[in-house]
Amino acid sequence: MKLAALGWDESFAAAFAPHAAAGLQPARVICELKHAYALHTGHDEILGECTGRLLHTAASRADLPAVGDWVAARPRAADPRRVDIHAVLPRRTKFSRREPHEPGVEQIIAANVDTVFLVSALDAEFNLRRIERYLAVAWESGAQPVIVLNKSDLCPATDARHLEVEAIAPGVPVVALSAGTGNGFAQLRPWLKQGRTLALLGSSGVGKSTLVNLMMRDDVQVTQETRSADDKGRHTTARRELFVAPSGMLIIDTPGLRELQIWEADIGDTFADIAELAARCKFRDCTHGPEPGCAVRAALEGGVLDAGRWTSFQKLAREQAFVARQTDRRAAQANKAKWKKLHLGLRARLRIEHGGD
Repeated sequence: MKLAALGWDESFAAAFAPHAAAGLQPARVICELKHAYALHTGHDEILGECTGRLLHTAASRADLPAVGDWVAARPRAADPRRVDIHAVLPRRTKFSRREPHEPGVEQIIAANVDTVFLVSALDAEFNLRRIERYLAVAWESGAQPVIVLNKSDLCPATDARHLEVEAIAPGVPVVALSAGTGNGFAQLRPWLKQGRTLALLGSSGVGKSTLVNLMMRDDVQVTQETRSADDKGRHTTARRELFVAPSGMLIIDTPGLRELQIWEADIGDTFADIAELAARCKFRDCTHGPEPGCAVRAALEGGVLDAGRWTSFQKLAREQAFVARQTDRRAAQANKAKWKKLHLGLRARLRIEHGGD
């Protein structure tokens, strides 16, 4: 296997040039382990660990390697199958969310992805509001979103739900299929191309692992039936991992996300219809409340705008504003700590230069 088979191209080569001059080698992160990373060099799979310098200079966890990243590494003399990771190459795309328990902290789920399959089940777990949330984050990632409605064999209303999803995702391809039976799988072939990276994202139990197995033509991922008591899916994928399919495409499977809190997502792409309505309001700073000439309120009252979609928009807008405030606060704190460290270092150096006075 060559680097090109892992998605390497001229743009990554150009970004890597300074590292090549320093004698480092490129590798792609295929799995995040507890204290290390599984990497692929195009010839072999090896283990890598971040250098102390990389850990020290990283402003946040998001600056460290994630699945799909390209890194610059140096083999260890004592063990060539282990390398030290010196740098992460600039990401072309990234799929991020806010850390569920750490406000203002970004978590990279997958990097350098070309296409994102947003997998949703057509059974009892079908939820338009959840699809809107995933779509908002997918647009921000920079990758092409494709909505995959799985378990069509379990849903007699597949056509109706397909239309519902198309209505909230204009311009986004929507595919209904059954990963269990393979029915409808051929519709995905336009995005299953050699050297292209595909990520699957969705809640637990929507059938991502079964779909991965179908694309891999092998049971690389363990699958489990949903719990019959509540139709909830069981976690099968324990960690994010990149696979190379026999066809040559690259697949990043991810654990089911119990929470997907947005990170810098531009919800305007997902809710373009609401943005268009808001532009028609009489007042530019309309709050869409009691003001006269509010096009949004008129659309709600006339049944043109679905109340559930409007509520979803408001919720995501509040989250977006919250993340912005938390990010600004953490940035200010980090900047203050940086200058404090520099100040203390300068004082220590001056004491040394003046004999401890």
